[in-house]
Amino acid sequence: MESQTSKIISGIFISNILAVIIVGIAKFLTPQAGYSDVIIFSVFFIVPFLMGIFNGWQWHDMKMRAVKVIGWCIVSTLLSVVLSAIFLGEGTICLFIVSPVILAMMVAGTFIGREVYRRKNNTLKSSLLGVLALFFVADVVSEHESLEMVSDTLIINAPVEKVWPFVVEYEPITLKENYWLFQAGMPSPVQSTVDGHEAGAGRKCIFSNGYVFDEKMVVYKPNEELTFDIISQPRDPEIMGHIDITRGQFILKDNGDGTTTLIGNSWYKLYVFPSWYFNLWSESITRNVHLRVMDHIKILSEENV
Repeated sequence: MESQTSKIISGIFISNILAVIIVGIAKFLTPQAGYSDVIIFSVFFIVPFLMGIFNGWQWHDMKMRAVKVIGWCIVSTLLSVVLSAIFLGEGTICLFIVSPVILAMMVAGTFIGREVYRRKNNTLKSSLLGVLALFFVADVVSEHESLEMVSDTLIINAPVEKVWPFVVEYEPITLKENYWLFQAGMPSPVQSTVDGHEAGAGRKCIFSNGYVFDEKMVVYKPNEELTFDIISQPRDPEIMGHIDITRGQFILKDNGDGTTTLIGNSWYKLYVFPSWYFNLWSESITRNVHLRVMDHIKILSEENV
């Protein structure tokens, strides 16, 4: 039993070391989008699957129950997460987001690998590795960029002229964090300041931990619309390292009954793939940034009526 355990553990370490080497090569060869760190499909899908294939090769002659196989895959995933933090510089929240994907692909690869290597079919083995290598190379040399947009709406019980000043700039937010990722340490909006009240003036959106988004107001229509481009943003080790917020916008609509409809829009480029999975998280985070700011604007506006 001890020799089998030793073989399993050594296999896990070898597969993780090989994964670090492969990911390092992929990051070196991947076309970079500006100064953002691109995470491609291969890094968190194909590589863990290959690690699983390696595990399957190592364990194919061992009589392990499925639950034990999954248990060792969890151990391997935890090691992968630690190595990603060390060598890729990924933040805790980002790794939390990708860890289910790593585990799922590793488990799938392990079970498939065990079945493949139990059979005396070298053609099948070569074909499987060849297809994975082809997908990996194609993914590495492809451009990766996804433009997304999130919009949220809130009714404020105050006229537009009372709402507008707090849309442009607002005092520090004192509301308790109610979004679990903000509670876990992800930066959240705190305050907004401006250099002037006109198009072309600078604006700053200050986040917790001192992060600052430098902005330029490109549309300044009092009581109607504020649109601003993001000039620079912090390179946070969490999700901020894989996303560029490009533009923000607030639109105000007078409802004719003393209330105002406030619409918050954000546009961002995502450099994490597959975008459909990671955008579920990005959209949720962006939406909660919107709502935290808009709820604060609502409170300030209604207190000022």
